Amino acid sequence: MTGTTTPLVEHLAILPVLLPLAVGAFMLLFDERRRLFKMVLSLATVLALLIIAITLIVMVNMPSGDRWSTIFVYPLGNWPPPFGIVLVVDRLAAMMLLLTALLGSATLLFALARWHKAGPRFYTLFLLLLTGLNGAFLTGDLFNLFVFFEILLAASYGLVLHGSGTARVRAGLHYIPINLVASSLFLIGVAVIYGVTGTLNMADLSRIVPTLDGQARVLMEAGAAVLGIAFLVKAGMWPLSFWLPTTYAAACAPIAAMFAIMTKVGVYVILRLFLLCFGDEAGASEEFGALWLYYGGMATIAFGAIGVLASQSMQRLGGYAVLVSSGTLLAAIGTGNSAVISGALYYMATSTLAISAYFLLVELIERGQAAGADVLAVTLEIFGDPEEDIEDEDEEVGVAIPATIAVLGGAFVACTALLAGLPPLSGFIAKFAMLSALINEAGDIPASHWAFVVLLMLSGLGTLIAMTRNGIRTLWVPAENEIPRVRAIEAIPVAGLLFLCAAMTVAGGPTMRYMEATAQILYWPREYAREVLGSGPTSPGRSQTTHPITGGTP
Repeated sequence: MTGTTTPLVEHLAILPVLLPLAVGAFMLLFDERRRLFKMVLSLATVLALLIIAITLIVMVNMPSGDRWSTIFVYPLGNWPPPFGIVLVVDRLAAMMLLLTALLGSATLLFALARWHKAGPRFYTLFLLLLTGLNGAFLTGDLFNLFVFFEILLAASYGLVLHGSGTARVRAGLHYIPINLVASSLFLIGVAVIYGVTGTLNMADLSRIVPTLDGQARVLMEAGAAVLGIAFLVKAGMWPLSFWLPTTYAAACAPIAAMFAIMTKVGVYVILRLFLLCFGDEAGASEEFGALWLYYGGMATIAFGAIGVLASQSMQRLGGYAVLVSSGTLLAAIGTGNSAVISGALYYMATSTLAISAYFLLVELIERGQAAGADVLAVTLEIFGDPEEDIEDEDEEVGVAIPATIAVLGGAFVACTALLAGLPPLSGFIAKFAMLSALINEAGDIPASHWAFVVLLMLSGLGTLIAMTRNGIRTLWVPAENEIPRVRAIEAIPVAGLLFLCAAMTVAGGPTMRYMEATAQILYWPREYAREVLGSGPTSPGRSQTTHPITGGTP
């Protein structure tokens, strides 16, 4: 978007950070007796964030003349980069903001049924989590990335323990120290990078890295490796993912659903920094760490698929499904192929929505079950049920399926198809885009690419088998379980997330074109640096456009 902008539009870039932070802090002034007031204020805030995210994604996708995409740079205090703090809104950041707002709206609405009462300061912690997520996606420098990283982690510590219970406390005692260690590694990596380059601005780093040689380049790569480990812990790459399934299974349903995007923070940062600092224009550091991402991602897919098959509880199955998603994205980044990355971005969106819907749905399905029903079902499957040998002469034939079970079962089938990547839904489109890009690469296809193809297919098959098995045990076999009571405020978020996945299927063409353009722009770090750094001080909200695409891939 070019030309003169209104004052409101000029400051849209900072509102996703400022709005939830201000409202969350304001609500600390009121105790838990004002829960209705907090609920209305939180809903209004999340709805405003959704509108802002939609506006930003329209603006960055708006062509102007011979220019077809826009980057918005917001220098705080009007200090010129790289000396001042900047927020940057491009296609990738806008997409992640929209995804965060959609998940925030769905999970908050679901929590209003009962989970918001399970612990104190729920609304403040939830809005602080949104603040940290939005800030991490918008920031243009590593130091403020650390600041927003700590904000979202601090909020997540409280949300992991929300609802109390032994399992949540045990998971929190693992989750908190692991992330504290990751934060320490983050600081060490940032310190080394700053000591070598003298800057933490991401755009400025993309200019400096190609000029480094000798010891400076070695130190830079060492700092980047330490920083990468911190984010790979958050992304859940094997073997750093041991904490994730337990934590996600122990968290209450809306928090586990919201945490589905927290692993994507690590993936987002790795994708951003890898292509900015170690892409095709990085000189001697080109593709540094690519093999680690590629093979580590494939190992994560294999580990996650095995975990999905081995899971006896539906919550743990969801945690391992998160690992399959993260591993797929990390391996796609490691390929260094823009067409694969465009498919991976599509996969990131659809898998995050589907996994969030799954976590919410599991809570509704298991509401009518007794504790330990999953383990009991496995035991009966292995050793048999002695009561099955007793013939019941009064057994009813043709018993109608209750409407609630039918609706929950239909939603579960939709989640299964999405996570397994069955046609014609968006999960299949995303995997097909990645696989076709790998197979259609020029020249001989390396054996590692075929391994990636096989792993993607086997992980989908494993997910299909595991979820079908769990669905049969939970929804179609037991007759003694009570029919769960599901309120409309709980069913609407699940239906909404699944509808968004269906909409991505119907609008697959426009959505994929957006992802392809996003991936291509990521491969122009020099243009990103030129637009962000400019030639001098900029005014808030100054719109800047990327290099026009003339055809082909970088």
